[in-house]
This record gives sequence, structure tokens and C-alpha cells, in this order.
Amino acid sequence: MSSSMSSEVVVRTRHLGKAYQLYAHRSDWLKQVMFGTWKTYYKPFWVLRDIDLDVYRGDSIGILGRNGCGKSTLLQVICGMTLPSNGELRVTGRVAPVLALGATFDAELSGRENIMIGGAVMGLTRSEVLAKFDSMAEFAGIGDYMEQPVKHYSMGMRTRLAFAICAHVEAEILVVDEALAVGDAAFQRKCLDWIDSFRRKGTLLFVSHSPAEVRRLCNRAIWIEDGRIRSQGEPSVVIRAYNRALAMEKDDIHRFSVSE
Repeated sequence: MSSSMSSEVVVRTRHLGKAYQLYAHRSDWLKQVMFGTWKTYYKPFWVLRDIDLDVYRGDSIGILGRNGCGKSTLLQVICGMTLPSNGELRVTGRVAPVLALGATFDAELSGRENIMIGGAVMGLTRSEVLAKFDSMAEFAGIGDYMEQPVKHYSMGMRTRLAFAICAHVEAEILVVDEALAVGDAAFQRKCLDWIDSFRRKGTLLFVSHSPAEVRRLCNRAIWIEDGRIRSQGEPSVVIRAYNRALAMEKDDIHRFSVSE
């Protein structure tokens, strides 16, 4: 455990699982609502299974895995965006989810208006958002687009706006899900520098396909495969095992199959 970490657990999961309900026909959803007590009209698609995880205050955890393995779903459950299907979850402290916040922007409203709403969602008062607005706008660096509807933004611009809000809410836990992948090089450097500063006092959960970023930012790595934790530990060790598996193990498309 690094010197910046404590023994306090801020995220704990036990036997955590998440299954989505997949319906063969649109009408089956209504049947499930009306008659689901007696019969099941969907097939479960298990994205997470039996996740046991302790995240300590001051931890910086990189989460690795193939597309569709459950990385993003795990972060969505931790952020409260979706409920687990079974198991236990406890989160202590204010969470700032970068990509999740950007996904909830109102496309018809301007960047300025979305900052006001996003700040409120993150727990800031109107006066606090107004006091921080100029700093948020400078961090986002989108210029006159701040007054334009978000529907005219690129994905990179949305991410800039979301990251700017999350960087100013004084959260205890920062959740970054591939947010840096859609930014340009200059913005990536700005975000990485800010994350470097944040992790000296906060807790970081970081999904990335970049081993270099995980090595730089994280003191621990978790490798998720088929919805389960396959390995966790020192980043270089986990990354080496993960890269070996990518090279030697065939990508199994059956992981996207719906269970009976």
C-alpha cells in the first residue's frame, strides 16, 4: 500500500453481479411488466459475475479487459448509473464520473447551461458553479462553443466539458472511462497532469486500453474477463499477463451470447 493510501475502504463490492434483460420482441417487455410474477419473458445477459473488490482511499486503480468484458458496466454500477442485479455495493464519498456526466448532457442546451446543470448534479450550489465557471471554461478550452447547443459538439468537445466540470467539484472518487481516448494530444496532457495532481489526495478508477497510461497513473491494476476479475495486482505484472493472453488466446465471440 502506497504512502498516499489509507486503510479506509471507499468502494467495496461482494459477489456483485449485473445482468441485462434482453427481449426477443418489443411486446415481451410489456408482458414482463404485466405478467412477470408468473412467467419470465426475457433472457438474462450477465455482464458482471461475482465481483469482489476493495478500493482504498488514495488508491489509483487501472481496469483492463477486452471490449464487452464488463469494465464500463462495473464503473456504471459504482457511479450509481445502473443497479446491480445481485451482490453488495458500498461507496463512501462524492463520485465524479467523467464520461457518464458527458453522456447525460442536454443536447439542446448550451455548454454554459450544461455546466450549471452538471455542477448541480455533482452537488455544487448555483453560487459555487458561478464562482468556478471561468475556471471550468478555461479548462474545457472550447471557446465560443460554450454558448452553442451541445448537439453541435464533437465527442471530444463533450468530453472536454464533462472533464472540466468533474475537475472542479472536489470529489473524493474520480471515475474515468476511456475519456482520454477521444481528446486531442494537448487536452490529454492537460487531463493527465490534472489526474496526477488529483490522485495525490483522491481515489482514481481508470478504464483504459493504454498500458502506458495505466502504468503512469495507477498503483494497482485489475483485469476483467467475461465479467469476472481474472487478475489484479501490480500494474506491470497484470499488464504483462493481459498482453500475453491477447497474443495467445483467441478472442471468444461466445462471450456476447445470451444465456438460456
